[in-house]
Amino acid sequence: MRRIVITGIGTVNALASDSAGTLQAFRDGRCGIGPLEFRDADRLSIRIGAEVRNWRREDHFARDALPLYDRVTQYALVAGREAMTMAGLPDDLGPRGGVILGTAAGGIQTWEESYRAVFAEGKNRVSPLVVPRLMHNAPASHLSIRHGLTGPVLAVSSACASANHAMGLALQQIRAGAADVMLTGGTEAMLCFGGVKAWEGLRVLAPDACRPFSMGRKGMVIGDGAGILVFEAEEHARARGAQALAEVAGFGMTADAGDIVAPNGAGAVRAMQAALADAGMRPEDVDYINAHGTGTLVNDRAESAAIRHVFGSAPPPVSSTKSSHGHAIGATGALEAIACLLALREGVIPPTLGYLGADPDCPLDVVVEVGRKGRVQAALSNAFAFGGLNAVLAFRSV
Repeated sequence: MRRIVITGIGTVNALASDSAGTLQAFRDGRCGIGPLEFRDADRLSIRIGAEVRNWRREDHFARDALPLYDRVTQYALVAGREAMTMAGLPDDLGPRGGVILGTAAGGIQTWEESYRAVFAEGKNRVSPLVVPRLMHNAPASHLSIRHGLTGPVLAVSSACASANHAMGLALQQIRAGAADVMLTGGTEAMLCFGGVKAWEGLRVLAPDACRPFSMGRKGMVIGDGAGILVFEAEEHARARGAQALAEVAGFGMTADAGDIVAPNGAGAVRAMQAALADAGMRPEDVDYINAHGTGTLVNDRAESAAIRHVFGSAPPPVSSTKSSHGHAIGATGALEAIACLLALREGVIPPTLGYLGADPDCPLDVVVEVGRKGRVQAALSNAFAFGGLNAVLAFRSV
């Protein structure tokens, strides 16, 4: 079976507009959550989020291209360019390169602007580019166009597991020989009035902070951004002298086939076990788990029980970086994969912020407030989505 490695990363998120800044924010234990600044935010009950601040699209794109790009695509293109540059890849891979990208909402800001124009402002026309801007595959398609990738290209939409599903499918495409290089990860731009208002209806958003696994936690905090990783067959990377950042060792995905929103721990257990089996790992080989860790009462309790089921009474250190970059929904798994790279390459486990004290219902070794140094040779990254969809990636140091 082909060995798959990561040779490039790129990101735009609330912590920084590049990977170097994001990794430094993880080291520093910095939080990107703050007051919402978009239009009509004052009408919301929940007024915090992990926004990408001071985003100037004109700094990144030619003026004549901007009508094509919802912000969800803008983030993906900037992060993708950084990942391709880091990997040292040319823009002419053709059919040996592809893109699989996750997004839960696609161009939701284009939806909102168009509805506002028609229903609130009484206009009878919208831009002819509305459909190309809002479709879920727009970010993946624009990445393929920008970088000349004509192999497997598609979008994955599975709520909060979208990025992990995308990365798992990218891994499988390379293993199967359908491509040598895949751009993968996720992108999301849900922080607009309609996006937050929809989540308010579920009553799962925290009004103050994201505090995964902590006493006093009140829910999740939405974030925006993109994380793009270059997955590459090891022999292809070696032949061109590229540096491998980590190995993508395994992937597992399951469905609860239960409740549409409430998690079932059995599905999470099977997904973690499947990722370990695919990677040829035992539970004792894992040195760090980047948890799904949303900060909701039910999710954190269920995930804690699942981790204890797989790893026993002394599981490896756990953290949830959603407490710093927010829950970026369809992009969050990609941001968390980048956090795993910090642990694997530098031996620094990024912390869980906002922690107020141990919850007896979450009996885990939670890394809190400051990064923990230690030897990390293998890590799991969990993603458990509404719809009962579970996707877990296993990474290994190189």
